[in-house]
Amino acid sequence: MTTGQQATRTQGNRPSQRVLVIIPTYNERENLPVIHRRLKDACPGVDLLIVDDSSPDGTGELAEELAAADAGRTHVMHRTAKDGLGAAYLAGFAWGLSRDYSVLVEMDADGSHAPEQLHLLLDAVDAGADLVIGSRYVGGGAVRNWPWQRWALSWTANTYARVALGIGVHDITAGYRAYRREVLEKIGLDSVDSKGYCFQIDLTWRTVCNEFTIVEVPITFTERELGASKMSGSNIREALVKVTRWGLQGRPAKGSQGRAQRADNRT
Repeated sequence: MTTGQQATRTQGNRPSQRVLVIIPTYNERENLPVIHRRLKDACPGVDLLIVDDSSPDGTGELAEELAAADAGRTHVMHRTAKDGLGAAYLAGFAWGLSRDYSVLVEMDADGSHAPEQLHLLLDAVDAGADLVIGSRYVGGGAVRNWPWQRWALSWTANTYARVALGIGVHDITAGYRAYRREVLEKIGLDSVDSKGYCFQIDLTWRTVCNEFTIVEVPITFTERELGASKMSGSNIREALVKVTRWGLQGRPAKGSQGRAQRADNRT
């Protein structure tokens, strides 16, 4: 962490006073009202951006209704095609950064990321973390309603990425996370082309390489009850190829193992 970054953290208001939660959607009409209500009940002070990829089931139209009923707090971005999770988040990040949000949060629409636990991520940002990951695989983290095959695939992917990249992040594929705006401004979002769940690994790796501090806080991940998962074989292949390449290209010069921390181990 640079002296300038340290100075920024000791001045002004808490970063969590200006938060944008970004929720990408594609055919989430059943889930969206539920997650919207839960988020507004749990954290009424945060703003929400719904990024809809032209859902044929009418999710975009429903999002507009939610925004109209929550004017100034809920916003909608309509994209013309289904272009992947990574592209949706990049569009959301650009929207939020242009409007001076201090913290930008990734959250799934399907209820797997509990809005009631968002305060854990924001507290860690306020305590000094640059990127906070809601982790299933640190002490206190948990997964509910997953078949063992899905859990084994996720755990294996995370273990392989951690070893190949040589970093101490246990849940590098996690999609529940909060970034300080300074991270997103620094890590080169214009050059990110990763799709699907490799997007999360890509941004974590860039965060480590730029020597920002990552903190993992334990969360409970609950598998969706409505709708279909967007996981695909192409997502897995992309992540395997890219992680292997990044690992072979080399690790950051300064030991990155110490950059990833458990929230309850911070001083």
